[in-house]
Amino acid sequence: MDDLAKEKKERKDIKERKDDLIVNPTPRCACILVLDVSGSMSGEPISELNKGFVNFIEEVKSDELAQYSVEIGIVTAGGGVRQELPITPVHLIEAVSTFQADGDTPLGGAVRTALHMLEGRKSEYKKKGVPYYQPWLVIISDGEPNDDWIEAANMAHEMSANRKLVVMAIGVSDANLDVLAKFSNRPAKKLAGLKFREFFIWLSASMARVSSSASTTSQVILPSTDGWDSI
Repeated sequence: MDDLAKEKKERKDIKERKDDLIVNPTPRCACILVLDVSGSMSGEPISELNKGFVNFIEEVKSDELAQYSVEIGIVTAGGGVRQELPITPVHLIEAVSTFQADGDTPLGGAVRTALHMLEGRKSEYKKKGVPYYQPWLVIISDGEPNDDWIEAANMAHEMSANRKLVVMAIGVSDANLDVLAKFSNRPAKKLAGLKFREFFIWLSASMARVSSSASTTSQVILPSTDGWDSI
């Protein structure tokens, strides 16, 4: 795709996301995935992450309500911070580039970007009068940040503690769970092996429960994490 075609597609995607808030007044649940795609994730880990994510989108799309309520955004941390997908209603997601593993892990910068994206999307909800559930931030890493991450962690932790954001920190392989736990008021969880598929099935089921709850302020009982959690 050349630059002109890419620019046209981006303009079309932005219009579709804005129009969707008008034609589809379903309460929204935004979920941003911050994915560590640093060099240490190369090989089987990044392959399993890619497969699991594709399965996640398919699972959410298969739910009659969740596909119109759940919105997904992706920020990657690998040799730099990259917004792979702006926050988009799942039914409008056509395809996402395959994640490539490379570089270091600027997780702090990626979380700051994700929080900024969430604030922007919440502003759009409010302008259009669309109700929304507590947003989610899911952080998946096999190591620990190597940038200035403490401020971002404190911001995410505070929002999580004040029930403005659900933050799930997931450690893969030899991840530093103590550091990942700083981003949330919940303990970090360790992925059993490379069970990305099982984790994303759990996440899609959780999103479906949230999107079908009676009120945007209701507490939702999430499915058990036994299928993918090694702790």
